[in-house]
Amino acid sequence: MRDQWNSKLGFMLAAIGSAVGLGNIWRFPYIAAQNGGGSFLIPYFFAILTAGIPILILEYTIGKTWRGGAPVALARINRKFEWLGWVQAMVAFMISVYYFAIVVWVLVYLGGSFTLAWEGDTSGYLYGTVLGLTGSPFELGGIQTQLILPFLIAWAAAALVLYRGIQKGIELACKICMPLLLVLMTIIVIRGITLPGAADGLEYFFKPDWSALADPNAWVQAYGQVFFSLSICFAIMIGYSSYLPKETDVVNTAFITATTNHGFEIFAGIGVFSIIGHMALAQGVPVDDVANAGVNLAFLVFPEAILTLPGMNSFFGVLFFASLLVAGFTSLISILQAVISSIQDKFTASHTKSVTIVLVPAFIISFLFITGAGLYLLDIFDAFANNIGVAGAGLLEVILITWFYDPEKIRLEANAHSNFAVGKWWTWSLKVVTVAALGFTFILNFYDYLTHGYGVGEGGYTYGQQFACGWAPFILFVVIAVILTGLKGREGYKDLQQVAMKEVE
Repeated sequence: MRDQWNSKLGFMLAAIGSAVGLGNIWRFPYIAAQNGGGSFLIPYFFAILTAGIPILILEYTIGKTWRGGAPVALARINRKFEWLGWVQAMVAFMISVYYFAIVVWVLVYLGGSFTLAWEGDTSGYLYGTVLGLTGSPFELGGIQTQLILPFLIAWAAAALVLYRGIQKGIELACKICMPLLLVLMTIIVIRGITLPGAADGLEYFFKPDWSALADPNAWVQAYGQVFFSLSICFAIMIGYSSYLPKETDVVNTAFITATTNHGFEIFAGIGVFSIIGHMALAQGVPVDDVANAGVNLAFLVFPEAILTLPGMNSFFGVLFFASLLVAGFTSLISILQAVISSIQDKFTASHTKSVTIVLVPAFIISFLFITGAGLYLLDIFDAFANNIGVAGAGLLEVILITWFYDPEKIRLEANAHSNFAVGKWWTWSLKVVTVAALGFTFILNFYDYLTHGYGVGEGGYTYGQQFACGWAPFILFVVIAVILTGLKGREGYKDLQQVAMKEVE
């Protein structure tokens, strides 16, 4: 019998755990600040309403109705759609192998928080002590021994949860982790807003720059953040919802998941920018000089900000990196489970065997990201996985379902067990607005990467480096997706009628 969630609450906590990841705590605040501050919330909420929630409803309904991981669920809609499910699963796999590295870095910083190990040289601690950073992506520099123990701890924890399955593993972990994350972040926010200079940080975060609304990049960034944040279009939510009872209210669940996730983003942003405002005041520099650090916000700026706190510095360092760890871990297990459910549902493989099939190669490949070149490899992998892989797979998913299948059937199925129904706006949002926005974003990124490369230029990557670490792995995973599509699966895995006769009671 196929596993399923023990309760709707368990599913929602797991879905929120997947959505609330590392990017919610540091990526959203600086993306918002760089794209109009308070005014960025307008394109952002527009993107949530026209793409985020509609696609969540779409993927929840697909998974719940066709009862399979992304490849099998899409194959049951149309036998010719299976390949897209495998592309999404391979994108998830691609993300999982480098996501481990970020969790490992967070673990190192969590341990270092007790003694404020970065005090005196924040940059040297990150690039030297933690990463052992080399000069280029091709200069691996060997596995960094200081990362081996946290690397093994992260892998052991993920394997323990995944081998235990949906109810006893993922659901239980998320029931513990998500309330814990809320408590940790609440303490950080309360402390942050009581610091001198907090108002300056919050003004930078929320003050609207209305001219930014005329910049197309702000709208592109808004849609990109929604996809990045909600874990949509790379097999996760289809896989998770495939373990739901058929009578589940997916419309209400999608709205709750999205609003909780995005509410947490803003909540976390208040805490982050309050402390950044205090740091700017303590150093006598504008908030803008501190806030535009991008991804360095978590590992350079915030550790430095912790040092400027008037007291209990170690305690708040532990709180911050414990928050990142919980958020990162729940996202990590969801990404891996998306691939596991894809393998298990197509092939005659037990849950344990499917977990092993996914974890062993992921474990081997992820060693690359704890070498001295790990940061470079992660940077390139992440850019191609998200800007090309997730955006492209999302665009294809919406086009195939809304233009080459009847989306009204999915809308009626979604409404069949929901407390409130979604109208035809849902169909047209997906069919027109989402396709246009995603199409524009994907074409822009694809053209830019194809013609200019990623990070190519003075002081950046060479064309050979970004091709070898970006395009080549992406093409390889697409080829693997095609091969998996062509392999013979278990008898009747594409047969919806057969699945319907074996519904989980």
